Amino acid sequence: MLLSIRNLHASIHGKEILKGVSLDVNKGEVHAIMGPNGTGKSTLASVIAGREVFDVTSGEILYQGRDLGKLSIEDRAREGIFLGFQYPVEIPGVSITNFMRTAVNEVRKYKGLDPLPGGEFLRLMEEKKKLVEITSNLTNRSVNEGFSGGEKKKNEIFQMAMLEPTLAILDETDSGLDIDALRIVANGVNKLRRPDNAFLVITHYQRLLDYIVPDFVHVLFEGKIVKSGGKELAFELEEKGYDWIKKEQV
Repeated sequence: MLLSIRNLHASIHGKEILKGVSLDVNKGEVHAIMGPNGTGKSTLASVIAGREVFDVTSGEILYQGRDLGKLSIEDRAREGIFLGFQYPVEIPGVSITNFMRTAVNEVRKYKGLDPLPGGEFLRLMEEKKKLVEITSNLTNRSVNEGFSGGEKKKNEIFQMAMLEPTLAILDETDSGLDIDALRIVANGVNKLRRPDNAFLVITHYQRLLDYIVPDFVHVLFEGKIVKSGGKELAFELEEKGYDWIKKEQV
């Protein structure tokens, strides 16, 4: 089991957001988390990644058998957990190339490996840029500075390709994307799928799942996963809306 979440409760500033989430994710799987706004989807992503603004009040998260509660946000990233943000931050004055070289070599150092030589790193960048259809013009700029929404999301998929995480969490990556950008982002994700990694795709709409076909779909409602199924569940949600889920919970 790659990720095992058991009866997870989490709050922020004393307000409980997650109210008993349980979820299992195996390597090679893609899981979609859907649900109306304000039900805890982004909170779940942030808690797995280790953002300290949230308090885990009970339950546990095991990652490859290890208790994530004992790992810092930095060590979770070094262990292969990647979080793609709904609203990626800008880092003025730091080029994407230098940012990625630092990030890749930090992971290598954590694993006891030597830094990548400059030439080898640049060859890796070129390989991953082609994979996710990103231009050199984009990677020569500062991280997300002046980027459009689509460019920011493409850049995050490029970062994911460079870091090759074992667990990638995409928090509403489709937010604000036009069809062309959505296709590029989804194609990048599909090309990065392997038998030894897994994806947790958080989305509000079914349209992303036309491009990234999930193995499992889960509905998060009022802080709990209330329904799970295959990809057909996403189509059912698109047809019936989330009011259908609300009525089932009454």
